[in-house]
Amino acid sequence: IVNAALDSEKPCELCTTTLSIFVSALGAEAGNLALKVMATGGAYLGGGIPPRIISILKDGPFMESFRNKGRFSELVSRIPVHVIVNPKIALIGAAFHGLELSDE
Repeated sequence: IVNAALDSEKPCELCTTTLSIFVSALGAEAGNLALKVMATGGAYLGGGIPPRIISILKDGPFMESFRNKGRFSELVSRIPVHVIVNPKIALIGAAFHGLELSDE
């Protein structure tokens, strides 16, 4: 879906709409979670899709949905959003956690 939506020669209209809905939902939920935990240090997006759509995440429906939190919109607007681009970050995190456990 992402490849078809981002095809520069002939983007698929249905895939583009689907990606827009996904990005909007992702922004809304990321904003909700950031607000719930008061993530003043930032919200971090990982996985396979966010690094492929960084340009779409910067503006538009993602950030609108992320910030659209009623009376808390100003607070959420100050939370930075970061995209994790290292595809092995989960393994690095697991290794780090394993090392921490081995010290106990």
